[in-house]
Amino acid sequence: MHTAFSELSSLTRTIERASITGQVTSALGLVLTVSGLERAMGIGSHCVVQGSGGPVLAEVVGVDAQGTRLLPFGSWDGVRAGDPVAVSHSAAEIRPDDAWIGRVLDAIGRPLDGKGRLPEGAEPRTIRAAPPPAFQRRRVGPRLATRLKVMDAFTPLCRGQRMGVFAGSGVGKSTMMAMLARNAQADVIVVGLVGERGREVQDFLQDDLGEEGLARAVVVVSTGDEPPLMRRQAAWTATAVAEHFRDQGKQVLLLLDSVTRFAMAQREIGLAGGEPPTSKGYPPTTFAELPRMMERAGPGSGEAGDITALYTVLMDGDDMEDPIADAVRGILDGHIVLDRKIAEQGRFPAVNLLRSISRMLPDCHSEEEYALFKTARRAAARYADMEELIRIGAYRQGSDAEVDSAIRLAEPLDALLSQGKREAMEPGETFEQLRQCLAGAGLAT
Repeated sequence: MHTAFSELSSLTRTIERASITGQVTSALGLVLTVSGLERAMGIGSHCVVQGSGGPVLAEVVGVDAQGTRLLPFGSWDGVRAGDPVAVSHSAAEIRPDDAWIGRVLDAIGRPLDGKGRLPEGAEPRTIRAAPPPAFQRRRVGPRLATRLKVMDAFTPLCRGQRMGVFAGSGVGKSTMMAMLARNAQADVIVVGLVGERGREVQDFLQDDLGEEGLARAVVVVSTGDEPPLMRRQAAWTATAVAEHFRDQGKQVLLLLDSVTRFAMAQREIGLAGGEPPTSKGYPPTTFAELPRMMERAGPGSGEAGDITALYTVLMDGDDMEDPIADAVRGILDGHIVLDRKIAEQGRFPAVNLLRSISRMLPDCHSEEEYALFKTARRAAARYADMEELIRIGAYRQGSDAEVDSAIRLAEPLDALLSQGKREAMEPGETFEQLRQCLAGAGLAT
């Protein structure tokens, strides 16, 4: 019965009202210019272009003296000058439902997993909602158990916190996100795969995420071959789905991979709309859209739950000063840096302890836990300072007691922080093992 009503509701909303039409005047690259709709549509409005290959949904990205500029959600193949363009009265919204858990959908809410239609919820939700008012939000909540040893001990994540995972390609971002989806303490997981390689989608779903992770997750996918509007909208849709469950009072973990590809999609859209390029070719709207999207995650208000979010950032050449990485780092509440050198040594997750930080410290640790954290981090920093001398044999044991302790700790700590993608450990056990490592190295807390 629920499915029948949702199908009827969906059909009713597809019946268009009085049609307002224009026509295609030119096409250049991805941009279609239309005349006759300048007063009927604004930026972000949707329309339908009737080409010889069938209707194509499009969005307005610019308006100037030459007409209205459109970008497609599909392909312009078969579209010619003179083809009719009709205003679409359907809003950019989705209707999430609890039955979406365990499903895989595309950027505009269509099922991709072959399991039939997606039931529609009763309430529409815009994909570009405004962030909650700052003064109505709660403060960040208690620590969330991720069951990833390196995170729970050194970069703790709290309810409603937003964290960035910064790394170059092939260092283990997606695997780390899948470990969080399977192990983290949350009611619902929402995964957004933005600009993902088509080959890797099934690998992520079947091998990394698995049935256990998918059973409590909603996955939104847009592959790298799709138009920039679809790639950008995948991030917005994933956030809107997370907001739906948050407003039900649930604790939601939002995993978005990756913000960099969202920014690249916005760059294509902005340049097509006539914006000037700025830093590394990114137009101004890119840096405006990043905080607008990320501020939607975070602590809820009233009876609502929280959206705890992790956003991956693909660093070009492992450069932390990349403009997108720099902008995202300033928005979020902490960052985890995955280091290629650590990955090459075979330690996964390849988190660089000294370059990673959670801004919720020290409040999210107990006094004893924070003492263990400080001692271990200080020893790791001391070892890093002397590592080159130690490796070439230039350091003589006994010259510095603190360095000697750091050397004794290095190997056990490295073993502790290594974790297979199917392994999980409770935070209490992690700290107990860390205490034992420190005691074995002769380090007092």
